[in-house]
Amino acid sequence: MQHQHSIKGITKRLKMKIILDKEPVKRVREVLAKFDSNISIITLNTTAKTAKDASCSLNCEIGAIVKSLLLKIEENFLICLVPGDRRCSLNKLKKIFNKNDISMANATEVKETTGFSIGGVSPVGHIKKLNILIDKSLNRFTTVFAAAGHPNCVFKINYKDLRKITNGIVENISE
Repeated sequence: MQHQHSIKGITKRLKMKIILDKEPVKRVREVLAKFDSNISIITLNTTAKTAKDASCSLNCEIGAIVKSLLLKIEENFLICLVPGDRRCSLNKLKKIFNKNDISMANATEVKETTGFSIGGVSPVGHIKKLNILIDKSLNRFTTVFAAAGHPNCVFKINYKDLRKITNGIVENISE
């Protein structure tokens, strides 16, 4: 039985190392390290692909999970950071930008624009320069968790630092 436990432990550590060595996760780690060397990527045994999954894995409120959503405004893209317990409001975005053609980006657009797959989209480390809006209701949390380039990777950051690292503009964009 002891031998079986040690094999499981080695296998688990190897899987985590493989995840941390993936290019999207490395991109996020580099941005975090430049900003604050004390912020590290947390590798989860269970998925954080959805806000609900992440809150269960981290044993935190679902609202403290940052959803990084890519939206398409006509031919341009924008990242919206919203709490896990809220939805991004297309109607509010239409009013903010005075545009009618606003929609969620599809999986291909997400990958090509951010360099991340859906479920692992981070608020930092995008392959293209993107403007970022942060929903003002995130400020009810001192600390939040955001995806770090893979569905099993997140990072913990305080709200003020999330604003600084993303250079995001705070707006009322959720419902």
